[in-house]
Amino acid sequence: MNDLVALSAEVREALANRRPVVALETTLVAHGFPGEEGVRVALESERRVREAGATPATVGILDGAVRIGLDEDELRRFDPSARKVGPRDLAACAVQGGVGATTVGGTLAACRVAGIGFMATGGLGGVHRGFPHPPDVSADLGELARAEVLVVSSGVKSLLDVPATSELLETLGIPVLGFRTDELPLFYTARGGPPVSARVESAAEAAHVARTHWRLGRRTALVLANPPAASLDDVEPLIEQAVAAAADAGVAGQGVTPFVLDYLHRETGGRTLAANKRLIADNAGLAAEVAAAYAELRA
Repeated sequence: MNDLVALSAEVREALANRRPVVALETTLVAHGFPGEEGVRVALESERRVREAGATPATVGILDGAVRIGLDEDELRRFDPSARKVGPRDLAACAVQGGVGATTVGGTLAACRVAGIGFMATGGLGGVHRGFPHPPDVSADLGELARAEVLVVSSGVKSLLDVPATSELLETLGIPVLGFRTDELPLFYTARGGPPVSARVESAAEAAHVARTHWRLGRRTALVLANPPAASLDDVEPLIEQAVAAAADAGVAGQGVTPFVLDYLHRETGGRTLAANKRLIADNAGLAAEVAAAYAELRA
């Protein structure tokens, strides 16, 4: 570790004693929810991680360093003015002293430095609809190809081209495990996605697959796809409308996701907001269960 990466005392002790640790991102705090909701979701996710026997390690850039393990006051600094930080942006944000909310890719990059093997999020980035117009592919995929981390998510963000993202994950050699499902969830919707590469029935089985994957010399992440408990099967037409509205408004790149989320929350009367909050907390709890099972295997 170096002076550019600051671990909280709790995370440092857990890693030193080889106890399970689960990384969490801060983009959802700053840009995923309105008002104070992002902080509340982050705190609930941390509670679920602890409840399942692991240590939460929420990641963000503050005061010139990548901070791994944040307290509530620090979490509240990640408001909508925070910079959205992917893996390419870590150094610049740290040097320039900004508040940086890490994406999935940015959080994975921090995991690689700290040696954290488990992470939870809502949905992964991937290939945008209409590719190559726009020619937009999330940096999340590049980090998944080089980070030895198991990431629990509810599939790929449904505003993206999910089948194309699934194909690219296969090309990169990244296993996509379905947690008690044969299909990749569509974030808000439990069914209807492309087939997963393998199905697992328990956290212990997922941990065993991850351990074997890495022991075989595979240096990639694994995705554990956890279907949302509250499946919203009528939301796809609204997603198409939201993506079109973003294009009409000239919104592109990192601005698309918050624009679409806000559109969906508004047009569904908050149903997508409630579903998003629940699936993020559920994924955090499952990631902690897998991390705890992995620690037992390693012991």
